[in-house]
Amino acid sequence: MAVEITDANFDEVVMKSDKPVLIDFWAEWCGPCRLIGPIIDEMHGEYEGKAIIGKVDVDSNPGVSAKFGVRNIPTVLFIKNGEVADKSIGAVPKEQLKGKLDAIM
Repeated sequence: MAVEITDANFDEVVMKSDKPVLIDFWAEWCGPCRLIGPIIDEMHGEYEGKAIIGKVDVDSNPGVSAKFGVRNIPTVLFIKNGEVADKSIGAVPKEQLKGKLDAIM
């Protein structure tokens, strides 16, 4: 399972990470979010030790969502050294997410 990122642990998990971070912004009621959820969980296992793969529930964590101006979900942000290096909006294929993450590693 992907790491649960919250308003409370965001700085520790994301901003202080020495590895690239993929963050999936999602909500329980979002159909496309449920489509990519299993992909995000698979990637967590595949990139263990190489990258942080996490999820932010936008309904429970409005601070992180507002910080990045997330208005559409699912939105996947790719963070490197505390900066947004790339992003993807909508339900996209796993290969696209992996390609963006591999590009910043």
